[in-house]
Amino acid sequence: MPVTHTNTPAPLASTTPWQDKMQVWLPKLILSPTIVVTLICVYGFVIWTGLLSFTKSRFLPQFDFVGWRQYERLLNNDRWITACENLLIFGGLFIAICLLIGVLLAIFLDQKIQQEGMIRTIYLYPMALSFIVTGTAWKWILNPGLGLENLVHQMGFTDFKFDWLVNSDMAVYTLVIAAVWQSSGFVMALFLAGLRGIDSSIINAAQIDGASKPRIYWSIILPCLRPVFFSAIIILSHLAIKSFDLVTALTSGGPGYSSDLPALFMYAHSFTRGQMGLGAASAIMMLAGILAILVPYLYSELRGKRNA
Repeated sequence: MPVTHTNTPAPLASTTPWQDKMQVWLPKLILSPTIVVTLICVYGFVIWTGLLSFTKSRFLPQFDFVGWRQYERLLNNDRWITACENLLIFGGLFIAICLLIGVLLAIFLDQKIQQEGMIRTIYLYPMALSFIVTGTAWKWILNPGLGLENLVHQMGFTDFKFDWLVNSDMAVYTLVIAAVWQSSGFVMALFLAGLRGIDSSIINAAQIDGASKPRIYWSIILPCLRPVFFSAIIILSHLAIKSFDLVTALTSGGPGYSSDLPALFMYAHSFTRGQMGLGAASAIMMLAGILAILVPYLYSELRGKRNA
């Protein structure tokens, strides 16, 4: 009779108790330095800044607590009020224009056009630059004596005037121009990824029903991108509130304090004016602004997952 051979799996090598413990503890040991650094350098410094905001610290930390006095000084400071007003203008326009341009560019690229990869790279390229480089470049472009205005004058249009950079009423809008130029491509990438993730059968069904393409995008596709809108708003709000390097490179908060923002106010009072307590209070106010945007978003996301 023929002999049949069966392939029996080799028995698994048994592990020792020491190896079992290593499998449990090795990931924790690897991650523990990162966790410790995060706890100290992020949350620890946030707590320390909060403590300083209740003291009368000046050039160096002092732990003579004065209650809410620094916050009262902050809310009565004309420069802080101006910085907050500028933040509302800058942040509102920055977020709205970035969303508008990002959505339109994403819809344009979603039409399966030729050379999509090259065009997408061109739109995304500004995001690879730092805000310092962006601010410096736009400072040259918007300089009335060197940039756009001078170029148009050389072309013969001597009546053309574009002096926003040195105009105290318009300087804050130059920050919007530079920030939108850098960040709109990133918003486009977010929405393009969202568009590519939508089920094509929904779009095909709408087309069969006779819906036009603009109607499909407005009534079907864009509502499906609600999480992308929330994510983009959170990211752009964070960029707006902590904007420091762009302002420093482009306007330095000037002319005067006309384009000042809270981050520049915080740095100036903490490290150059010897009012560390006041600067710490402004930093906590900025953190509160970020949390006021982030917490409702996280609550809505967690509630949606819980109800799903």
